[in-house]
Amino acid sequence: MVVRTAEAFRKKSSIDALTGHRVERIDSAAGRVTGQGPDGKAFALAYDRLLIATGAEPIVPRQPGFDHPQVAVVKTLEDAHAIKTRLATGAVKTALIMGMGYIAMEMAEALRLREVSVAMVKPRAELLPWLDLDLAATVRRELDAHQVQLYTGFDVARIDGGQRPLAVYDTNGTSLSADLVIVATGVRPNSALADAAGLQLGPAQSIAVDRQLRTSNPVIYAAGDCADAFHVVTGQRAWIPLALRANRAGWAVADHVCGKEVSLQGVAGTAVFKVFDLQVARTGLTMAEATQAGFAPAAVTISTSSRAHSHPGATPIQVHMVGDKRSGRLLGTQMVGREGAAHRINAPAVALHAAMTVEQFSQSDLAYAPPFGPTWDPLLVAANQLLKKMKEE
Repeated sequence: MVVRTAEAFRKKSSIDALTGHRVERIDSAAGRVTGQGPDGKAFALAYDRLLIATGAEPIVPRQPGFDHPQVAVVKTLEDAHAIKTRLATGAVKTALIMGMGYIAMEMAEALRLREVSVAMVKPRAELLPWLDLDLAATVRRELDAHQVQLYTGFDVARIDGGQRPLAVYDTNGTSLSADLVIVATGVRPNSALADAAGLQLGPAQSIAVDRQLRTSNPVIYAAGDCADAFHVVTGQRAWIPLALRANRAGWAVADHVCGKEVSLQGVAGTAVFKVFDLQVARTGLTMAEATQAGFAPAAVTISTSSRAHSHPGATPIQVHMVGDKRSGRLLGTQMVGREGAAHRINAPAVALHAAMTVEQFSQSDLAYAPPFGPTWDPLLVAANQLLKKMKEE
């Protein structure tokens, strides 16, 4: 699948899209980039304004065996197509996924739907370390119900590709076998070009930008997963590579280049993913992040119904909410449920952008109808309980 071809850029937008050209150096003093074209010949292009949108790259361990053809990453459409091609042969009966984040969870579901046996491994003890323990337990039960094997505390040391299936060893010598290994251990920003050009870097070695997407060089911009952002709760720099920010930042840079001043407020880290029949959503800070940022956090976790209790199809929904005891400010929310979590998370996300207090949020006039929620929306129940706890402590 190709969203838009290079030829479409050339014909429809009059953009000189040079495919097959690799930029190897940014010469900020001369205002030009240099590199190699598809024929191996050097090229140089001058600029008045420059946008760096080099994205992020998957983190792949350097231990032995990770270059085996049956070890795959999931970052691009080509990566997904390669995995799909392997599955189509019918030779993949077992898969091992390194990582237990968003992409790993989605891959586990996709593989199980194709009746592939799935094991997931990670070095740390927690399933999803940012998720409240009660909510994480619900996710674990969902994975168990779909026969996904979880191995926490499994730190992969090497992959033995000299046999079929592959043997994956941890640092203690324990091994697991798999026909296919998928590395989903996260990504890192592609910031090497910017770093070599002397541009300031931010969290996780992302490219530091201001609210207008300018780097430390005012005629060079950066947008997308290679660049940082300001967190709307802490006001500090953060690197949270998600799609909406990348798109919004790209539009903002285009506005600036065309002479329109735009300032982006920042990010709240709002995210949602699906794991089998569960929706898992978050926005804002966790308890640990709030403490690290200097807040005095309190939190509650509630379980209620996704619809009016008497309405057919009602299912449990859990809400974890964090607030600051000193200022009363809402700091973050997490939700897990079979329905209603994915879109409900947008309400506290907006509240975080507006710097609302928990009390203000508890008075929000949220919609009610029995097929969609109880009279007291789960978010309001959590806010009222959190308000009580903050006043008691």
